[in-house]
Amino acid sequence: MVKSAAIQLDVISPIVVNGLRGRVLKMPAAKKTARRDILLIYGHHSSLERMYGIAEYLAAYGSVTMPDLPGFGGMDSFYKIGDKPTVDNLADYLATFIKFNNHSRHIIIGAMSFGFVVVTRMLQKYPKLVEQVDLLFSLVGFSHHQDFKLKKRILFTFRYGASIFSNRLPAAFAKYVLLRKPLIKLTYLIIDRNNRKIRDANPDERHRRINFEVILWQKNDIRTYMETTVSMMKLDLTHTKVDMPLVNVTVGSDIYFDNATVLGHFRQIFTSVRSYRTNLPNHAPTVISNADEIKGFFTKAIQSELNRAPKY
Repeated sequence: MVKSAAIQLDVISPIVVNGLRGRVLKMPAAKKTARRDILLIYGHHSSLERMYGIAEYLAAYGSVTMPDLPGFGGMDSFYKIGDKPTVDNLADYLATFIKFNNHSRHIIIGAMSFGFVVVTRMLQKYPKLVEQVDLLFSLVGFSHHQDFKLKKRILFTFRYGASIFSNRLPAAFAKYVLLRKPLIKLTYLIIDRNNRKIRDANPDERHRRINFEVILWQKNDIRTYMETTVSMMKLDLTHTKVDMPLVNVTVGSDIYFDNATVLGHFRQIFTSVRSYRTNLPNHAPTVISNADEIKGFFTKAIQSELNRAPKY
């Protein structure tokens, strides 16, 4: 049975970036000799709590900073300031965060899934930041809408269904009617045999995971979720190069992406790609994974990549 990561609340503090209120996790290195700064970016349908286990694991290699993204993890959305959560706006936000929190320090950047889309676009728009990055690694990331291997009817539903709910009134209906706790829990209970996030759990564990899914659906801004889903369905970042190598971490049984297609698109963007496959059973660890379960993401080869990164 997977146990929830024990969250140290003192490593999470409030932030305000461009008038948007959110939180940031700043976890010190587990060892004094691990003198690296690691910037960790979560993906879609996520939060600091969901990625806490990965941050805890990476603290063995250096201090870890993980900011909220606007509209995710409970942070204010771009809609609050009259803007939209485009990939470009999210990239600008992340560049601003680095400017005011890392200055010119060298960093390692690791990003999960959609988070890597944001990181890639940031490095394309702000190429000077490449000079600060000692190691860039993607955790089941992607860069092109063709990377998805879902059936066409599912992709069609995602794109056009999300397009409808990215509007203000349908999003309000989803927030106040569809995303009520009893309805979310009932939906997960109905589909639990087909849902990889929960089907391997015993009843107590399933209950914990479903409760956390409720938190994620209610904490994340639904308009932002839907608008970014539309962006993913139209995404193509292959037209602009990023002058640095990439470490690409994939999952052999990823239900969302075709790893060969992902790799081909990454090679169009980055100067070189070193790709490693893990044996995790899902696209990502469960929503309440702790550092022990996260180890499956980081094979010995990936650990070597992290160990080779410079210390300062």
